[in-house]
Amino acid sequence: MNPFRIFIVEDDTWFGNLLKHHLSLNPDYEVFLFTNAKDCLDNLFKKPDVISIDHGLPDITGDKLLAKIKSVNKNIPVIVISGQEDISVALDLLKAGATDYFIKNDHTKELLWNSILKISENSKLKDEVEDLKEQLEQKFNFEKTILGQSDAIKKTFVLVEKAVRSTINVSITGQTGTGKEVIAKAIHYNSERKKKPFVAVNMAAIPSELMESELFGYEKGAFTGAAVRKMGKFEEANGGTLFLDEIAELDLNLQSKILRALQEREIVRLGSNERIKFNARLITATHKNLTEEVRKGTFREDLFYRIIGLPIELAPLRERGNDILILSRYFADQFAKENNLKPIAISGTAKEKLMKYNYPGNVRELKSIIDLACVMCDGKEIMAEDITYNSLQNDSIITCVEKSLHEYTLDIIALFMKKYNGDVLEVARKLGVGKSTIYNLIKKKELVTN
Repeated sequence: MNPFRIFIVEDDTWFGNLLKHHLSLNPDYEVFLFTNAKDCLDNLFKKPDVISIDHGLPDITGDKLLAKIKSVNKNIPVIVISGQEDISVALDLLKAGATDYFIKNDHTKELLWNSILKISENSKLKDEVEDLKEQLEQKFNFEKTILGQSDAIKKTFVLVEKAVRSTINVSITGQTGTGKEVIAKAIHYNSERKKKPFVAVNMAAIPSELMESELFGYEKGAFTGAAVRKMGKFEEANGGTLFLDEIAELDLNLQSKILRALQEREIVRLGSNERIKFNARLITATHKNLTEEVRKGTFREDLFYRIIGLPIELAPLRERGNDILILSRYFADQFAKENNLKPIAISGTAKEKLMKYNYPGNVRELKSIIDLACVMCDGKEIMAEDITYNSLQNDSIITCVEKSLHEYTLDIIALFMKKYNGDVLEVARKLGVGKSTIYNLIKKKELVTN
């Protein structure tokens, strides 16, 4: 468990050290002492659980410091300690959001101890309530989130369960749109780290020159435009899960820095020499073959072995059989619910058409197809003509899917029918086949022309 973090802001060094020593007797507490308001504010990124401030600081008054703290995080409990016995001052501070107000005397350390003890107990109680809520609501039951009954998806369930029961790094591979981030979230939200952050970073979406500062953070003034200190993604994910999507897109220079961070379990913000420990589970994902990238020299072998952990390979949708229909039904129900519509059925001919497509965009593309079909249908049932394919892939018929010669023939004719707007005579002429052949295929409903 993470320690209960306490900030003490006190310009009287002797008295501040007295309070720090006294509170540090509790092994569950991590106590930081600051002698001025600026240092306290600069360290709020460490997310203290409670702050004790002296009302008469040299650089700012207690009421102003209280206001600045609350502007950053209104939920941080703040205790004010003052040499003044003016009741009106105490009332004003309590109205402004102070949790407690104590006069500085021989009893202060005990009063502070008792106040912080109550705050920490309340914090634990809130965490327990949140845990109970999650158990009752079952927010992320991965067997309800990752839909399907195919052998491929059942294998994925087994691997996700193994990942949930351990802290091993996980590497997820699969084509674009297969649900790599969904799998990563399923692992996180079913693990012991579910109460801590899930921080996702798409390595392909951030310019390479900004990636280091995004991952490791930076100090104020570290470079032009660095007006304030910024926490990096490694720090944000501390205690939780760091999900690095499209890991293969990292340049080699940054790969070496990430390798060092993972080996040492610490990072250094840009513009700083301070080493910051982090404890985050790493989950990576890529649509590329990392082994091949290592062979080509574009991905470091030592980093590969550091991140590979438990590999989970997601099958493309076209290899998941009837999962296509299960997902289609789910997406249609989801669309109807989000748009306040009655349930929309899927006709038999629509199901046949859905099962014959290759889905180069995988699950993401299927959702887009079903959403559009729900709009195009009569509001009661999706028909074959309501289903439109707008694949971004080229019109090459030969794919990695194994088919019979007859199936490839149907694909070629269907492609030409689409290209020539259903003109059977023109298609027959272009392909050198009899028009009766095409008409017979349409009549037998073997050829889908919509």
